[in-house]
Amino acid sequence: MGMQKKQILKTKKAIARKRSQGTQTFQAPKGMHDIYEPDIALFDDLQDVVRDLARAYGYQHIEIPVLEDKDLFVRSVGLDTDMVEKEMYVLKTRGRDILALRPEGTAGVARAYIQNGFMYMPQPVKLWYWGPMFRYENPQAGRYRQHIQAGFEFLGADNPIADAETMQLAVRIGESFGLKNVCVYLNSIGCSACRVSYRKALKAYYRTKSRKLCSDCKRRLHTNALRLLDCKNETCMMFRKDAPETLGYLCKDCSAHFKKVLEFLDEMKINYFLDPYLVRGLDYYNQTVFELKAIPSQQQPVDGHEQQKEPLSFGGGGRYDYLMKMLGGPDTTAVGFALGIDRMVEIAKQEQVKAKKQNPRVYVIQMGDIARTKALQMLDMLRAQGIFAGFDLCRDSIKAQFRSADRLGVRYALIIGQKEVVDHEVLIRDMETGIQESIPEEKMIEALKERLRLARKDKINHTFYGVPS
Repeated sequence: MGMQKKQILKTKKAIARKRSQGTQTFQAPKGMHDIYEPDIALFDDLQDVVRDLARAYGYQHIEIPVLEDKDLFVRSVGLDTDMVEKEMYVLKTRGRDILALRPEGTAGVARAYIQNGFMYMPQPVKLWYWGPMFRYENPQAGRYRQHIQAGFEFLGADNPIADAETMQLAVRIGESFGLKNVCVYLNSIGCSACRVSYRKALKAYYRTKSRKLCSDCKRRLHTNALRLLDCKNETCMMFRKDAPETLGYLCKDCSAHFKKVLEFLDEMKINYFLDPYLVRGLDYYNQTVFELKAIPSQQQPVDGHEQQKEPLSFGGGGRYDYLMKMLGGPDTTAVGFALGIDRMVEIAKQEQVKAKKQNPRVYVIQMGDIARTKALQMLDMLRAQGIFAGFDLCRDSIKAQFRSADRLGVRYALIIGQKEVVDHEVLIRDMETGIQESIPEEKMIEALKERLRLARKDKINHTFYGVPS
């Protein structure tokens, strides 16, 4: 059992003991959790990947409020969706405003686009965000009531290439984070015109099964037929495989749009699979919809959802050309997606993806109170030069500090004691050879940079020629 698991078990026993004694203890609310090492390192790595690729694809960062007007989500997401009916955290302020903790980010970005006059900027506008979302649902693997999402919204673009570009970006984020076999599952649900005939066919099919449908689907049959395809009830999922497919009901324009999207994905060599029953769970989508999954290497994905064990979805999105108009803004075509960051980290842990830890390159070792003060000054000098240094100013033991330096694998230690402070010098010790040299304080940075450069060059040469270092 690892040290961290032992600590968790010990803490749980202590909490249980205090409860039995009548002492009040507190825990995070159900479905909400603390994130700390070692998992936090993966979250940090993923945020770096998201930020770098957002910049590379021309997206600007936007921060939207955690709280929004409840009606923003009712109007955009849909009154008959599970998110609005069952999953929103709603509160009333002292001023009697009814607000909701945001369950998703697209509606908030659309509101910001209208409120801040983004429509008057050169189009298209690309915006990305990162932050917590809140949904009252049963916690699952990588899905929490408070969870982190990264979202990308491509606003003011109606060309099918925009659909393909967003999917390419989503796949590249997953791959750059270290997920294997990232695939896009996609479908087209058509426009408001061609969906009319599809809904009629869908209702006619499900009416013959109505007695066996779950209670939610019996209601959806009358309120929002597309949601029938999104049900996770086993019986309802069994009926789905014989239901009418959306692709057979697309109008000429929607069919041409989807065909171009597939052609672009083929050109980009994006791994995708058609899922004729994918609809997504929100009302604002039209035409292209997609989900992202990381397929375990031992599984071979097929069209639809026929593999024995369904891989976890870690994100999804699609086109939403009607949303701005629904919220009182101008007609604005748009496409976007969101990534479940907790789910991606969960998948990464299953695939044993390692965090990219930035270990210190040097370690500052001090001896005595006078040296501690000088060490703080040295650490500031090193940081200013971009040199990441390890240290522990609370330790008095020299041996303990050297052990810490060894564990971090640093090449050089900077040693400073009372004599070095008085003489304005510092000892630079090579941790591999044990050789150390006294250097004037004013030449410390120059001498250290040269040693680090030679050490890096030596490491590269050993790697290139295959000689063990």
